[in-house]
Amino acid sequence: MREIITVANKEFHDGLRNRWLLSITLIFAVLSVGLTYFGAAASGTVGVTSLSTTIASLASLAVFLIPLIALLLSYDSFVGEQEGGTLLLLLTYPLSKNQFFGQGGIITLATLLGFGASALLLYIQHDNFAIIETFAYFILSATLLGLSFTAIAYMISLVASEKSKAAGMALLTWFFFALVFDLALLALLVSADSGLSQSALTQLMMLNPADVFRLVNLAGLDSTDVNGALAVAINANLTQGQLLLILLSWVIAPLAMASVIFKNKKL
Repeated sequence: MREIITVANKEFHDGLRNRWLLSITLIFAVLSVGLTYFGAAASGTVGVTSLSTTIASLASLAVFLIPLIALLLSYDSFVGEQEGGTLLLLLTYPLSKNQFFGQGGIITLATLLGFGASALLLYIQHDNFAIIETFAYFILSATLLGLSFTAIAYMISLVASEKSKAAGMALLTWFFFALVFDLALLALLVSADSGLSQSALTQLMMLNPADVFRLVNLAGLDSTDVNGALAVAINANLTQGQLLLILLSWVIAPLAMASVIFKNKKL
């Protein structure tokens, strides 16, 4: 246990020294508050229009930003040590999990502080507990989204032979899950003669943690704020709790696969 805490503490302080935590927190806080208060500026008003619109806007932003930040934070966790000549030392410890606590802690704390600031300001202004409850689901799902892509980044870092290749693979991974997957799904919906059933569409969306994240946050909102494939999938018989468990599995499964790759690398 001491070994895990020591390594996690090292990774966390490395993130502090590199100002990852401060940078990510500021990005989340500025964009969160900005979207919350100025999201309706185009219509000539400033302020909160509705909680549903606010969360939908934040989810649309976070689904692109959080995976990219998580991948950039962790893609060189192992391949970087390999190029630096310290990988042999790291291979004497089960660092695939230990590092995760440190780097995952940065994502978790930045998400809590960044988006939590917006939730607190809204609560102070409107004194409505529903704001805290809704943002709690959003922050929890955003944290799990970041952790899932951190685990995916570990897999990339373990299979890549060079940092440059790992960086390219990380960007391609982000591009696939953030953009290509939904475009392919939309193309499938349009081209299918009989159309996909609601059940089939929802099952396909479970293959993308970014889509699961969006469904978690949009499932409890007014469906008039949502359109496209998401509007169909939202009406599926999946609760927010079930969707959060699926998102959690996207953390556990890649991390378990990274552990297997790590052990084979040790051998």
